[in-house]
Amino acid sequence: MSRSMTLTAAHRFEPVRMALAAALLALVLPCAAQSAITVYAGARAGGAFTDEVDGRTLTLEGGATWAASLDWPLGDGRQMQLFVSRQRSGLPGSAFGEAGTVAVDVTHVHVGGRVFIDGDAARGGAYAVGGLGVTHFSPGLDGLTSETRPSMNVGLGLQWPLAPAVALRAELRGHVTLVNSRGGFFCSGGCVVSIKGDTLTQAEALLGLSVGF
Repeated sequence: MSRSMTLTAAHRFEPVRMALAAALLALVLPCAAQSAITVYAGARAGGAFTDEVDGRTLTLEGGATWAASLDWPLGDGRQMQLFVSRQRSGLPGSAFGEAGTVAVDVTHVHVGGRVFIDGDAARGGAYAVGGLGVTHFSPGLDGLTSETRPSMNVGLGLQWPLAPAVALRAELRGHVTLVNSRGGFFCSGGCVVSIKGDTLTQAEALLGLSVGF
């Protein structure tokens, strides 16, 4: 084979080599330059309402929670974040004239951000997180209405890189919901239950797996 034919073949495969090099470079880019999706599992506790009739405290049950976040980078190194967290909780059935617990799904939807205190997304480290949005309460009993209220969350987290685009996250978040109800929460016409509350405060611990893209 002549030298000219060899050079021609080499030029022919040059785009393939460049594409492979670009793909390899993309795999080793720091996570800080990437967007990421994170799926969490954890537990949430805290929060209570008041029975307006007799003043009893109606505590929301603690339990497992599932969450997900979408992060995307800003030009100054911080990250914007869309965060959704959902828990199947419950309130004492006695407040509704029921024998058992009345299920209440509590879902937080917040838009906020994440900023590293120590380290960065590539090396891992501690970060602060927070957001503003709404909390949706959905009771599982006929005759009760769903409620949506403004809310916020703040928290701290740690991130450990497992691979160039994969990381483990552990977070503690506090949620504050502005209930601002003086009676009739969860109730529409004809409801004999009268629940009130000003703010609802909950604590949440989460462990998540984050994948960059």
